[in-house]
Amino acid sequence: MKQYLKSYAVITLGSVIYALSFDWFVAPNQFAMGGVTGLAQILHHWFPALTVGAASALMNVPLFLIGWKKIGGHLLVSSLYAMVVSSAAIDGLNLLFDFQPMDPILAALFGGGVMGVGLGLVFAQGATTGGTDIVAKLLKLKWPWLPIGKLVVVPDTAVMLLVALTFGQLSAMLYGFIKLYTCSKAMDTVLYGTVDSRVAYIISDHWRELSGTLLQSRGVTLLQAKGAYTGAEKQVLMIAFKQKEIVDLKRRVYELDPEAFLIVCDARDVLGNGFSAYRREEL
Repeated sequence: MKQYLKSYAVITLGSVIYALSFDWFVAPNQFAMGGVTGLAQILHHWFPALTVGAASALMNVPLFLIGWKKIGGHLLVSSLYAMVVSSAAIDGLNLLFDFQPMDPILAALFGGGVMGVGLGLVFAQGATTGGTDIVAKLLKLKWPWLPIGKLVVVPDTAVMLLVALTFGQLSAMLYGFIKLYTCSKAMDTVLYGTVDSRVAYIISDHWRELSGTLLQSRGVTLLQAKGAYTGAEKQVLMIAFKQKEIVDLKRRVYELDPEAFLIVCDARDVLGNGFSAYRREEL
């Protein structure tokens, strides 16, 4: 119960942040908004009595029904909760505060960043805010290796074109793309974090000494290799480490063998002892 309460508290916070970003940065500047919220913008434009929050909630009903079998009941219940909170927050914040237009570049950059943080918090709890977020989750089932932020871009782009046509402004779509890009980046940062892990490959004739000194701080794996030109047998040391350890690693390698061949690569996901753990509901 405590875990569920914590999860729904995070979903609530993320949904409110999402709504705040929409009311503060997107709506006053009439940016092209993707997803169901963008379609709700269009309906509100033609039927002012129908609020964005209410229109968004109504259009989400068939999407939830479609996704029920594919995604499962638990995710849809939490997503339904996130959708209700975000829709209510959009209308509630709009009543409480009179948000004014601002510099469109600042609004696009900060609006996308704030919205991405909100969506990231919701997605991190295995929920969505409904709409095309559900579509992105379904696409994730088919292409699980793609980051969720990039999958959200696919359906949102089509809706943004319609919003731009409705408002009759090309700039609305262009600013919307800036917002969408920063939103995608912020969302993936919340979900996957920054690249903090590295993998080093070290080729050296002094591999025994290097292996001994590196084993004091990290595990080392030996890979059998052969030089293509000389045909000589080689031992390649492979070591996963944190970004903050890179200076110390280079220093140790250079001190033992200044002629060592060292390759350092980014490692997006490193699972195991000392790194992150596997999550079954991996986004």
